[in-house]
Amino acid sequence: MPLVIEITRGDITKADTEAIVNAANNNFWMGSGVAGAIKAAGGLVIEEEAMKKGPVMPGEAVFTGAGRLPFKGVIHAAVMGQDLRTRDTFIRQATIASLLLAETHKFKSVAFPAFGTGVGGFPITACANLMIRAVKGMEGRLTSVQRVQFCLFDDVAWKVFSDALVKIEAE
Repeated sequence: MPLVIEITRGDITKADTEAIVNAANNNFWMGSGVAGAIKAAGGLVIEEEAMKKGPVMPGEAVFTGAGRLPFKGVIHAAVMGQDLRTRDTFIRQATIASLLLAETHKFKSVAFPAFGTGVGGFPITACANLMIRAVKGMEGRLTSVQRVQFCLFDDVAWKVFSDALVKIEAE
């Protein structure tokens, strides 16, 4: 069964997936952006649980409960260190680490934000290409995960990810 990749626009805390991914720093304190939205909607318990599992190396990911959110869990992908900067290797590794955690927990669906494009300052086009290619590269290794959603907060990010997916699938 082929892996379905979806590009949606909206609030990741309202995604229609079993789990969501948080774009995190490697100590897992949750400040602004996606992390702040997840903490605000799901409760401080998510941050507290995540911080007990850190620090990790950028590129790694950890799993926590979802607090008040309706998901089976939250995957925290360390896409940056304490300098709050990211780079392509961290984004690629964190995407793969998140998929492997989703697979370990036997989730059928998982939603990702655009890693590192907010606080991390990473270019959205490069992010879209890296993350979509990382997901496509894992397709043969995933048995539980059947649907990966990129949940983008604004129209520009949605368009960039949509265009990148069309281009990559045409290759």
